Amino acid sequence: LLALTAFICIETIMECSPCEGLYFFEFVSCSALVVTGALLLLFSLNLHTRIPQINWNLTDLVNTGLSTFFFFIASVVLAALNHKTGAEIAAVVFGFLAMAVYAVNTFLAVRKWRMSSRQQSSRQSSDYIRARTESREVVHRPEIQRLDA
Repeated sequence: LLALTAFICIETIMECSPCEGLYFFEFVSCSALVVTGALLLLFSLNLHTRIPQINWNLTDLVNTGLSTFFFFIASVVLAALNHKTGAEIAAVVFGFLAMAVYAVNTFLAVRKWRMSSRQQSSRQSSDYIRARTESREVVHRPEIQRLDA
């Protein structure tokens, strides 16, 4: 919602003389809104379970990390180049708020990713131990023992 609000604020600006900062902020806010919205839709409808080949925890982590980084850069650039209009100031404020929310989400995504990677590694090691133990079990077959006697 903050990315949408920042995008709406930046779209209300009618004139700009150095427009590069404004265009970059517009690109970042629109891109973050579209990608995050698509991921939100995938997770909400449980469509991500149909594609197990993708590490969705890592995908969420990359999305939130990049959005945090680019919102920070875009907000700083827009703050440095702004013309003190209400829409630009509002866009900068909402840009920094969106960056803060994405940063918190990045922190939570890192914790979730580490937890899932630990569970996966412990599951793999327990599968290895179980397979190794099963391979050492000897089946007592009487016909083999009679041949040895």
